[in-house]
Amino acid sequence: MDTSLRQALLTRLGRFPQRVELAPVLGAETDEGTYMRRLITYKVEAEESVPAWLLTPKGIAPEGGWPAILAIHQHGGQYNLGKSELVGLVGDAQYAYGRDLCQRGYVVLCPDMLCFEERRPSEEELLRGNDRLDGPGYERFEFTKRLINGSCLQTKYLHDLSCALDLLTSLPNVDGVRLGAIGHSLGGQETLWLTWYDPRVTAAVSSCGFSLMRAIVRDGINHNFAAYVPDMLAVGDTDTLVADLASRPFLLTAGESDPIFPIDGVRTVVEHAQQAYGQQNAAERFQTLLFPGGHSFPDDVKELAYEFLDCWLK
Repeated sequence: MDTSLRQALLTRLGRFPQRVELAPVLGAETDEGTYMRRLITYKVEAEESVPAWLLTPKGIAPEGGWPAILAIHQHGGQYNLGKSELVGLVGDAQYAYGRDLCQRGYVVLCPDMLCFEERRPSEEELLRGNDRLDGPGYERFEFTKRLINGSCLQTKYLHDLSCALDLLTSLPNVDGVRLGAIGHSLGGQETLWLTWYDPRVTAAVSSCGFSLMRAIVRDGINHNFAAYVPDMLAVGDTDTLVADLASRPFLLTAGESDPIFPIDGVRTVVEHAQQAYGQQNAAERFQTLLFPGGHSFPDDVKELAYEFLDCWLK
């Protein structure tokens, strides 16, 4: 890891929230056949808690504990969806990769990201006249509020996701050394940033999560607000982030006709990452799956992604 690059990016990310005790609260368990599903809430700031689904395989944990995965949900403009799509309760089944990975023998934590599912303004708040803070309006509000306070939405997401890793590593049945992360779209973007930010992520999979920011701006594509870190391009682009991961195992998947992530930018990211990993004699630890298709996580691609995680975490 390039320490000067890290410091430059941390400076641009700005002020991080103060860490607090997680104080987890466990809900009732639901038997899902091969695994147990339980709602867990934990604090990320003094007055803010995160709800998440915790999935645990049935049976006796292996010596040292189960390997664990932090599953990060997509965006898709569907603010009513979040953690519950990851476990197959709602939404599109192709994005239930949290459930899939638990069935393969991982403890999986699936949190709501800020602005999604249970982390939106309540109906009571909206009825009091804050209807402008629904859906995309609330995401914009959380982004701009942080800008004027010397931070950004990416910083908040990194803080919250790092707290999620704190929770995973605190579980007695989890092997804190074998930690993975996976996500599609927004989840893929955050998987990249979290893997760069938190060295506890041992292996990661990003599905259709990024291209060069320069290519995105060039093509006039609007993205989720967490994608924009103030003055980032003065330091580097997405390819700089990925290259700085060398030599941690990382799999990038991308649809060659994805309308929101220009494929030429993706190919540039891949080229620079391959060079960086090669210089570390770790070429096999960076893998790419570019498939004919759009913004999706097809079953055959998911299977290869799961095999990649199995290779490095089991």
